[in-house]
Amino acid sequence: QVQLVESGGGLVQTGGSTRLSCVAPGSIFSVYAMGWYRQAPGKQRELVASITSGGSTNYADSMKGRFTISRDNAKNTVYLQMNSLKPEDTAVYYCNAHHGAWYLKDYWGQGTQVTVSP
Repeated sequence: QVQLVESGGGLVQTGGSTRLSCVAPGSIFSVYAMGWYRQAPGKQRELVASITSGGSTNYADSMKGRFTISRDNAKNTVYLQMNSLKPEDTAVYYCNAHHGAWYLKDYWGQGTQVTVSP
């Protein structure tokens, strides 16, 4: 079993900041693209940001400029720095590992709650 271990989150005030972390096994982290998704109450899961093994990043339009994804290859860790938080950012945030090959499954973390108080 492959486990993605997430940390961070919690209760944050509007306009505040927090950083999420996700640690993956080295054999996964070195090859897979890593990403963060979120799911708010009553809404579908959506991509927040992703980063490839080569460091190429992608952001949802509403996140660009506020959120930053990064990776530390020495620590097998991907981060999501979240700034200027809004109540609409309240959601469960999930770490994801994705391989381009169709026969290799994605891996997911358990999710961590981020609540932004108005």
